[in-house]
Amino acid sequence: MHGLGFAGVVRRNYLEVIVVQLDRRGFAKGLGAAALTAPLTHAHAETGYPTGMTIKFVVGYPAGGATDIVGRVVAGQLATHWKVSTYVDNIPGSGGNLGFDRVAKGSTDGSQVLIISPNISTNQFLYSRLNYDPAKDFIPLSQVASVPNLLCVRKELPVNSVAELIAYAKANPGKLNYASSGVGTTIHLSGELFKKLAGVDMVHVPYRGSAPAIIDLVGGNVDLMFDNIPSIISQVRAGTVKPLGITTAKRSTLAPEFAPVGDTVPGYDVTSWFGVGVKAGTPQAVCDVIERDAQVICKEAFVKERFGSLLAEAVGSTRSAFSQYVIDERAKWGKLITELKIRAD
Repeated sequence: MHGLGFAGVVRRNYLEVIVVQLDRRGFAKGLGAAALTAPLTHAHAETGYPTGMTIKFVVGYPAGGATDIVGRVVAGQLATHWKVSTYVDNIPGSGGNLGFDRVAKGSTDGSQVLIISPNISTNQFLYSRLNYDPAKDFIPLSQVASVPNLLCVRKELPVNSVAELIAYAKANPGKLNYASSGVGTTIHLSGELFKKLAGVDMVHVPYRGSAPAIIDLVGGNVDLMFDNIPSIISQVRAGTVKPLGITTAKRSTLAPEFAPVGDTVPGYDVTSWFGVGVKAGTPQAVCDVIERDAQVICKEAFVKERFGSLLAEAVGSTRSAFSQYVIDERAKWGKLITELKIRAD
């Protein structure tokens, strides 16, 4: 799940704030620059957050990816509201499991915040064994961003709509293949849900990340892909792939030109999303501050602009809404993964 160019540093409210802009050459290429970002240090305003400690934001993916970028924006902005220093701690591996495990075994004093990705709702079904309990070991506090996927086909495929793709797939069962960034990602699961609801047979071709999958899609080596919209939009705009529909139930306000796949396939709805949470047992007062300020920063123009450059929408949900959303996602994907016997190990 799952490019940004690095625009530099600007002065905002007399604080140094990392500014990230969308690289016109594409999401994947520019993301690597974000890995050079230094730890974020800020002190501003009265918030009630515990002082005298450095707050670590744990990201279970490498520096430079979408989860990392969201984590850095959130860490930087929350630090402007707290009298503390913050930094992003990247702990990649095993589909985010290493990062989840680190937080599950860490402190409950408020010194660590988890950047939550959809894996918290899927990993227990994809892996035979986890060293943590995704339902009991964490408290989801606020969803901060939502990113749609975009169904794109190779330029030469003789289809120009979702309906035509379904008809073509039914006329050629098992002959179409679709790429993903790896087993169990929302990109993969987007394809599996489409197969089930549309009643078509397609072959899954997993890659190690979106970038190599996109290369093969552009080269005509795979037929289609349900990629995160930020990483494939530059190819769409360049005309090297054909977009057929967005995976969210409604049109994106940031990319309204793409009709939902669900308009043709009733019930189809897939979103890549990110949020903040903490280890279970973290004091209520600390949870309240994180929940409150996550909602606050999602209303700020700076965050909306940074997320907008990712074609991600700022959310800022309440704790109860986000917790229920995670539960609903777990039920939705757990059923599909179990039914299809999808495994990541």
